[in-house]
Amino acid sequence: MYSFKSFGKDLELFVQIKPGLSAYAQNPRQAAESLISLLDKAESVVPREFRPRTPVRVGATAGLRALEGDASDRILQAVRDLLKQRSTLKSEADAVTVLDGTQEGAFQWVTINYLLGNLGKDYSETVGVVDLGGGSVQMAYAISEKDAAKAPKAPHGEDPYVKEMFLRGRKYYLYVHSYLRYGLLAARAEILKVSDDSGNPCILDGFDGSYKYGGKSFKASSSPSGASLNECKSIALKALKVNESTCTHMKCTFGGIWNGGGGDGQKNLFVASFFFDRAAEAGFADPNLPVVKVHPVDFEEAAKQACQTKLEDAKSSYPHVEEGNRPYLCMDLVYQYSLLVVGFGLDPWQQITLVKKVKYRDALVEAAWPLGSAIEAVSSA
Repeated sequence: MYSFKSFGKDLELFVQIKPGLSAYAQNPRQAAESLISLLDKAESVVPREFRPRTPVRVGATAGLRALEGDASDRILQAVRDLLKQRSTLKSEADAVTVLDGTQEGAFQWVTINYLLGNLGKDYSETVGVVDLGGGSVQMAYAISEKDAAKAPKAPHGEDPYVKEMFLRGRKYYLYVHSYLRYGLLAARAEILKVSDDSGNPCILDGFDGSYKYGGKSFKASSSPSGASLNECKSIALKALKVNESTCTHMKCTFGGIWNGGGGDGQKNLFVASFFFDRAAEAGFADPNLPVVKVHPVDFEEAAKQACQTKLEDAKSSYPHVEEGNRPYLCMDLVYQYSLLVVGFGLDPWQQITLVKKVKYRDALVEAAWPLGSAIEAVSSA
């Protein structure tokens, strides 16, 4: 999935296409050419005289981070070559990169807080963000300078826990961490690994097939006794590795990762991407509303219903779920509940805000990370 965001005084264009760059691991040129339609749309909304001064950025996310060997480097170089050959926008080599998880989470935080009018205010008046993508999940929220100074060193190979950002005349200390392989689509693979080749209690009764992710195939078939909420929870927690890593800090999420310590910047949480999508498809969030107030326990209640549904009944019970996602609806909802409550330690009854779009002036603007990237580019120019 790609997204392009152009934002000006009266303009916002948000376009998504599938599949993403990582689907072209064996063909870098084809990967680059898949961006042409987005590039054409981008150029069409920028006045001709401004194009040479308007920067274009390409930020690849978790899907490209997960590719093996030099596949991602070859794709990025092909994209740079494409921009050089046919783009009239301002293109620089270092503007085509694989975003690290810290950047992805930080840009999402910037996007939502910008649209809410929070940037420039004290950190305690900002909102926290949990963004559930396909390959990774990010948590980001502002913490005090005092808490930032006490941040532990991140595990070997991980990005630092705290990112400093200067926005609207104010310095923010942003706790941000990205969990690679814990996005919704990647988590399915992790959950299927736990059950090996036996039936999986997270799969809807009546399904027998396979699940493909990251170039690999995993056996995916229902348990003889059908799906089970409690058994699925148990497998989801194993996949989250909740009890397998020692916590060496005061507070941890799953896998022994520091949770940032909490505080005012986390008290109001906006959760985005697949959280909103599944809630809408499961029927407890209105897909026509830009934001919906829910509680983590709502995901568990929806999972209870989904896990009792046979695959043959899923189409009529859940008409908005794509056919390829139906067998995994119980799994997805159980995982989302487990991620919020056990992984991130939220109270099941804490109010959270599902966000798809944010009202900005007289327009509804997509709550996605590309806008944050654009704001950061302008702020650091």
